[in-house]
Order: sequence, then structure tokens, then C-alpha cells
Amino acid sequence: MRQREIKVGIGFATGRKSFQKVLRTYIHNWNESGLVGNEKISLNLYIAYDLDYHKTKVTDYTNIKPELMEQINSSRFIGSSSIEEEIDWLAQNNVVSIREARLIFGKGYAAKRNALLYNAIKDNMDCLIFLDDDEYPVAVTNTHETAIWGGQHVLATHLKHIAQADITHGNHCGYVSPIPYVEYGEIMTEENFRAFIEAISNDILNWDNIKAVMSNGGVTYADTGVLTSGAASEVREINRAKFISGANLCINLTDPRRVFPFYNPPGARGEDTFLSTCLSDRKVLRVPCYTFHDGFSTYNHLLEGVLPTRLKFIRADNDQIITRFYRACIGWIRYKPLLLYITTPDSYEEKIEEMRNQLRETLPKICVYFGRPDFINILDELDKYHKNVRIHFRAFLETQRVWAKVMEQFVQSKLASGFKEYLAQYSSGGVR
Repeated sequence: MRQREIKVGIGFATGRKSFQKVLRTYIHNWNESGLVGNEKISLNLYIAYDLDYHKTKVTDYTNIKPELMEQINSSRFIGSSSIEEEIDWLAQNNVVSIREARLIFGKGYAAKRNALLYNAIKDNMDCLIFLDDDEYPVAVTNTHETAIWGGQHVLATHLKHIAQADITHGNHCGYVSPIPYVEYGEIMTEENFRAFIEAISNDILNWDNIKAVMSNGGVTYADTGVLTSGAASEVREINRAKFISGANLCINLTDPRRVFPFYNPPGARGEDTFLSTCLSDRKVLRVPCYTFHDGFSTYNHLLEGVLPTRLKFIRADNDQIITRFYRACIGWIRYKPLLLYITTPDSYEEKIEEMRNQLRETLPKICVYFGRPDFINILDELDKYHKNVRIHFRAFLETQRVWAKVMEQFVQSKLASGFKEYLAQYSSGGVR
């Protein structure tokens, strides 16, 4: 009996003109890893684009060279108009109301990721891998004081493990952290900077991790042990969360009822972190592959095959780097109240007050060191999002409720179309 074709969705939430170069690199990577032309695997591209992020136009995403498009099975481009059409369709078919649909497909990073998930599930994909337009399928290690590079079969690695898990996520190297290298002195002591980082950080973004990265000049190097092991490991729950990343991330879609939506408070980030808090009874595997995060958009030449022997220190000596750090701090502080409210409800008020005290003490020094008085806004943002944390928590739960209604509709449609036998067979074969 012929084996059923595995339908793989590949999702990009993008807003950069460099997307085309990144996509070309990944398609060549899929070809080199043996996925293109494999009759057992169908590769399907999903692109949710944002025209406002870097003032781009639709053709920056849709004008993909024919010789590249020939190597994938299908493509779907998701802009604001197509999202509105789906909202109308859901309302007209009495699945959810327009107000409810906008909880899923509103604004922000979470909404783009939900649009990718939704379309992949609607198209009966078996899984969806999220890739970012500033991450490349290569790993860099620091061996004998020089950078050593190696290609990574990111998609192939996820496909090897996703049938045995609800979620697989890989590793990241390169400029993962937006925190620049800080030279300590009278203006900024290590104790001051540590207190600031601890105030805005979470269980993954913590001082020990940041200090190690800063000692490498802001660069995260790949672990050679991970690269050579070939083994996946189960992600354990830490403080009510199984932490994942938003890209180099694959979600098993064979049973839509087991899929959660993304969520972030308005104007904040953290959509991957909030998804992490939903995964207590899900199997999450960390798989042995890396992507290189080009967080400052300074290593596009990697896509042309130019591999540097040393990676630059990220110093706070230009406005681009300081602005990126400032925006990251604002994004973190906007989502931390909700994260604390979800993970430590019994000590929430105490932790917020502790953050306030740390920020009051350290922000004046941060402003002077980086030459940016607007860093003081971080304290106002904390108070604003603390004030609204219960509203955001209700929206977080409501988004899950609405999403579950949509997923149940999809499941019933699949059962009616003869999907029941396959779903039962797949579910009995592993953790699902």
C-alpha cells in the first residue's frame, strides 16, 4: 500500500525586502537535504507579509523566481485583505463572530503567526514550521579562536521528530540577544546592569545567560555537543512554562484540537513565551539543529556564501544598536506583567513592586550610559501594562476559547470528509 504523502507547511511572517534572499537560501537547502522532489513529502509555502514594517510592496514577497517556485508544491500569500476575507467567512458560516475572529487575527506578531497556522490547518497540512526572515540555515561555533561554519538541515531535522511530538523547536546562534556589549565603570557597574536585566527578564532571558553572551561580544555560538549528538531532548516545564522560540519551530497539525493560538498584549512581544505557558500536557522536543540569527541585519553576505572568520562585537556605539535595544526593552516590559500574572499569581503584586524598585534605581544610570533619556519610559510602560494585566489575561483566555471553536469546526469538517480513519491511526501511533 502506498504511503500517504506528508503535507508540510512552511511559514514566514515577514516584513523585510531581504525575505526573497532568505527564501532562496532555504529552498536550495531543502533541495540539498533531499526534500525537494521526494514523492512522500509535499512542501507548501505560507507567507504572511506586513507592508508597513519596512514600507514594502506586495511584489517584494510574491515575485518569486519561477525556478524556485517549481521546487515547492504550493504557495499561499497572506495579506490584510485575505485575512479580512477569512474573518468574514468565519462570521458568515457562524463559526465565530467578527469580534471573536479579530481576537485571533488582530494586529501584531501573534496575529501573523495565527494567520499562518489557520491557513495551514485549513489546507490540511500535517505540520507547520515557522522560519524567520532574519535567520539562516547555518550554525557557527567558536573553535581555536576562529568562527567555524556548518550548514544545517533545519526542516529535515524537524520532520524527523515531529510525528513523535506536539511541538519541536531548534536552537539559535548568532546575534540572538539585542543586548549590546557593556563596559562597566563608574556610570554603569555590573551590579547596576544586572539589576536592570533581572527586572525586565524572564526564566529564559536571565542574567546568567546574558552575561555569557556579553562575554562573547553579544554573539551566541552553537554548541558542538548538540551539533554532533543528533538526539532530541524533551523540554521540561519551568515555572509553568515549556519555553520555546517563535522560529525554528514546528507544530504538529494532525489533530487541530491540540493546537494553541499565539497571543501577545497590544504593542508587546512574547507570543512564543505565552504559547509556552499552554504546553503543560503537550510533548515538546528540542531538536539538534541551529539557525543563525542576523539580529542586526549585518550578515546578509552569508546568503551569498561569504563566511567571516570572526564575528563583530556588538557595542553600544551607534544609534541603530541602541534603538534596537531600547525597543526590545519596551517589548519585554510590556509582556512581563502578564507573564508574571500567569506563572506566579500568588506573588504577582510583590514581584511587580520589586521590578519597580529595581527600575527606579537603575533607569537613570541606563539613560546616562546609553545617552538616551527615553529609557526612563520603561517604568511608565510597566505601570501601564500592570494596570491592564487583568484585561490582557482575559483576552489571552478568550483567544484560546475562540481558537478552540474554530479548530473544532475544522476537525468536524475533516471527519465528515473521511479524515477520521487517518486521524485515529495517527493518534494511536505515539504520544498523540
